[in-house]
Amino acid sequence: MFVSYCRNSFKAEEEETVAKPKQTGVNKSLTAAQQRLSELWEEHVRYEFSTRNTENTIATMVEDAYVNHIPVLTGGSGRDELRAFYSKRFIPQMPPDTEMTPVSRTIGEDQIVDEMVFKFTHTIPMDWMLPGISPTGKRVEVPLVAIVRVRDGKLAHEHIYWDQASVLVQIGLLDPARLPVVGIESAKKVLDPSLPANELMQRAEPSAESTGKNI
Repeated sequence: MFVSYCRNSFKAEEEETVAKPKQTGVNKSLTAAQQRLSELWEEHVRYEFSTRNTENTIATMVEDAYVNHIPVLTGGSGRDELRAFYSKRFIPQMPPDTEMTPVSRTIGEDQIVDEMVFKFTHTIPMDWMLPGISPTGKRVEVPLVAIVRVRDGKLAHEHIYWDQASVLVQIGLLDPARLPVVGIESAKKVLDPSLPANELMQRAEPSAESTGKNI
């Protein structure tokens, strides 16, 4: 059984906190087990982004848990690697204006899929997302999906996906005029499906002038 529903946004609200989640309460469409999964995931996110506590974050995960940020292969496997990753590369390298706008959440028996728009200003190094790239000061908004597996009441793994090309466009490292990529437009369309589609295909179609044909 899977249940999908939309959630409230969470964003930076205090100087010492990042992406503080608003209380979502009990969703009546969830079973008790699904509600526990949702609460576990929100507790984990709260320790990452709000209290910014590595040990509490690790405590929500099984001993052999792993995290894989798919576009750049950052994360870790097992508590030692994850402790080093969270304490050095993730929690302290989260921009202070980080904001996450949830789009949807799907919950099964032992897995959660969270769809959101991840927003930040690239004012500090972000090795977990942009390894080797110095801060650009650019604003970024990118769709992001987290697929989270739960085992024995704790998180077993996180597969995190986002559109790295869109990020690179927005910080000025990819030229969307020369490549079939977009920047903030992808995030805007996730939040507003009525925005135009197929613009890259239309741009790629040969014009009457280039083909020598009359309009």
